[in-house]
This record gives sequence, C-alpha cells and structure tokens, in this order.
Amino acid sequence: MRCLVFLMYGAALRTSEALSLTIGDVDLLSGVLTVRDSKFFKTRLVPIGPKTLQMLAEYGSRRERCSGGPDASFFVGLNAKPVAIYVFERAFQQIRLHAGVHRAGGPRYQPRLHDLRHTSAVHRLTTWYREGKDVQKLLPQLSVYMGHTLLEATQRYLTMTPELLHQASLRFERYATGRGRQ
Repeated sequence: MRCLVFLMYGAALRTSEALSLTIGDVDLLSGVLTVRDSKFFKTRLVPIGPKTLQMLAEYGSRRERCSGGPDASFFVGLNAKPVAIYVFERAFQQIRLHAGVHRAGGPRYQPRLHDLRHTSAVHRLTTWYREGKDVQKLLPQLSVYMGHTLLEATQRYLTMTPELLHQASLRFERYATGRGRQ
C-alpha cells in the first residue's frame, strides 16, 4: 500500500491507472510507466523521478516472488491477486486515520486517494515557481503528464494553497518592481 500511495502522488496517477499497471507497463530500467486505456481510453508514457523509481524497484523485487508474466498485475496483495480498488480505498482510510490526517466537515469531506493527484499537481506548480521556471510554458506539459487533453481539465487540480499563493506573489512582485528582468 505504501508503494501505491507513493506512486499515485509521485506520478500524479488516478487510482484506476495505478491499480491497472501490469508488470510489462513498469519499465524500471528507463524509469517510465505505460499507462494504458486510462480516462477517455488514452495511453500515455509517464516518466517517474528517482525516488518513485527506487520505491517501485524495491516493491518490484518483492513482487518477483509472485508468478505472472508481463500482463500480470504489478500490484498484488498478500494473496498474489490484483489489489481491488475497494481494498486500496479502505487501506488508505485506515492509514489516514492512523496518521491523524483529517479535515473538518465530517466524513464526506475527508481526504481521498484522488486528492493525492491534486496535491501532486499543486506541489509541482509550487516547485516550478520556487525554481523560477516559466510556469505558463510548463502548464501544458503538466496537463499532458496527467493525461488531460485540455488545459482546463488540469486547472481544476490547481487549488490555491498558502505556499502556492506566496510563490506566485513573489513572482508577481519581481515582475512589477522590475527585479526579475535582465
């Protein structure tokens, strides 16, 4: 479960995309996932960073003890069967409760697995601002990475957080005062 949660955040995957990965879809040598037939029946290649790759490699070495060829599910439970979405959602809920992660507003408003995708997108944007990157130029790349065909679909994931607002404000201040120009 740890590897699945880490992967969903690290690669901004949908729950169904992570659970649908097969052994053949996870290329540990090149650090690329093949996400097949995701939303709107699209397939895309998703490069993964070194920390996510290391986590997958560690899981993959334990996973090799289970049988299966390239079409076998990459993520399996203790019974060597594919992890069902309801099992993953229930495990996430237990992990969240154990860690004391919750929001006000009752059960309906508690963090969900899908929120990892939102968090990943916001953290990527915040990092780009912090690094001084051209965020407007990079947003379409984030959109493709997340499997969206329209930038508007990605914008729904970009919730304003205090850190993101701070980084965007600093960027605007540099622009407005002329300190960011060469």
